[in-house]
Amino acid sequence: MNDFTTAFSVDQTPDEVFEAIGDVRGWWSGQIEGGTSRPGDEFTYRYEDLHLCRIRVAEADPGQKVTWLVLEGGPAFTQDEQEWRGTTISFEISPAGGKTQVRFTHQGLIPQTECFGACSSAWGSYINGSLRSLITTGQGYPSPAHSDS
Repeated sequence: MNDFTTAFSVDQTPDEVFEAIGDVRGWWSGQIEGGTSRPGDEFTYRYEDLHLCRIRVAEADPGQKVTWLVLEGGPAFTQDEQEWRGTTISFEISPAGGKTQVRFTHQGLIPQTECFGACSSAWGSYINGSLRSLITTGQGYPSPAHSDS
């Protein structure tokens, strides 16, 4: 599988992790409009003039998994501004050695896509940085100006 995937483990419960993932505004930057936590919810994600997409929450199994389907859009800086259309974004939550593991996969974000470098780097920062911080401290840092250094 060449889809972008990253994972981390935390001390919080699977239910706490699930709640944090559903609080998209707490960890992902940009303008987010619409519901983000229940199956069937649809939201738009816009970041300046660089990114616009519409996403449906396809699956939300408390403490286990969240799956989003990208209905349309993607990065505006790529030749195909619909590069994300039809891709799925999943968060798998599982107990692992006394901790809770979060495995993030953007299925369809592969090295052959134009935005792979920039998008995988951004996802890595939001998932391993901002989302993880929201889960462990109650405070994410959705601003793109944040640096881990």
